[in-house]
Amino acid sequence: MVNPQTVQHQLQSAASNYDSEGMVMAVSLPPTMKAKTGETPKSFKLKSLMIRDCDYGGLLGSLLDAHSAAEAGDAAKCYEAQASVHSKFNRIFSSSEGNWLVPALIAVCKNTHKVALAADKENENAKQRNAKLQNAVQLLQDSYSKTFNDRTEYQVSEALDAWKFHIEALLTSSKPNSPFDTKGSKKAGVLAIVNELFGMYFRLNILRLCKNLIKPVETRRLNESGTMGQMVTYRYYIGRLNMFEDQHNLAERNLDFAFCHCHRNSIQNKKRILRYLVPIKLYRGRLPSIRLLDKYGLDEFKPLVEGIRKGDLRTFQSGLVKYQDRFIRQGTYLLLEKCKTVCYRNLFKRIHMILQKHQISLNHVANAFKWLGLQIDLDEVECILANLIYRGYVRGYLSHSKRVLVLSKRDPFPTAAVIAKE
Repeated sequence: MVNPQTVQHQLQSAASNYDSEGMVMAVSLPPTMKAKTGETPKSFKLKSLMIRDCDYGGLLGSLLDAHSAAEAGDAAKCYEAQASVHSKFNRIFSSSEGNWLVPALIAVCKNTHKVALAADKENENAKQRNAKLQNAVQLLQDSYSKTFNDRTEYQVSEALDAWKFHIEALLTSSKPNSPFDTKGSKKAGVLAIVNELFGMYFRLNILRLCKNLIKPVETRRLNESGTMGQMVTYRYYIGRLNMFEDQHNLAERNLDFAFCHCHRNSIQNKKRILRYLVPIKLYRGRLPSIRLLDKYGLDEFKPLVEGIRKGDLRTFQSGLVKYQDRFIRQGTYLLLEKCKTVCYRNLFKRIHMILQKHQISLNHVANAFKWLGLQIDLDEVECILANLIYRGYVRGYLSHSKRVLVLSKRDPFPTAAVIAKE
């Protein structure tokens, strides 16, 4: 049960002492949304609470309302109260000195995002799907503006030291003089808020808005500040965006960074990254080991990897169909469908190795497809081969009149064409 005196004391103590960690604790909500208890959430209406010439009374009342609604399991009312908390905290943050409130603002943004998702999940009205999340986007955009537009000079190295100090203070429960102080730049909070907005944009499928954040952030090198976790999250979303824009080289580079620098104990986060990194690797000709797929429970990629490695179109196609819904939800289906080209190339290479000929009748190829359970005529075989020759996966030419594939005697299936260069 929420204790108003305790929350008020935390808020007063943190605001009076410019205590960043204390303010984070003061604005936090219960860790989990409980099942509905049937109780009606209490409403707290408090008079002004002046601390250092700033009125925290409205913030405290909304914060207590959010606590009460969370404990009652009412996600909708909890979001209404949390939205009020966020709006009032934005105003306080805007008039505050320095960046000592940055960690608390980030905590408020995370709470708003989490509660909005819970409220939308509870709402069964199809016409108002994601209504709370859409409203939350506006609140976080306001927070982003207030951090990004701060005029105080910002040094990336100082920000890294500040975040390191802040995390150590939270882990050790110590309360020394925080590097987040009354003189620092509010831009230290930009990257974390941008990451939250990316998560919202992807869920709402409004990826065009990501561009409004990327250019100003990278122009000022704000993507190089913050904690390693924040930078990993940023590169993860940028990599996904690159993938959807068919910028596969950049996508692989960003997702590789995210995977390699993600904490080794964050298994679920690494798995989340691999769901997009593996399709990119497959498309660019790099096959993951079965050991890696087993470690992270990515069984859906096993038939695809096996099919590509052996040139087994039947295994590849059955795996693609079996996990089709999952790949479509993740947005990787079309990219994996393109990987079939590599599978075709490996199939023709196996036929060449079996026949040991540089002139291969298209009837042999059609028979191979037939053996795999794929009915295909010679015109379709020619079309597939012409595409492979055009893309450089196969060196040679087609004789349409004789229905023969004539392969180059020197490296007819160049590996360099399949495995993309860095």
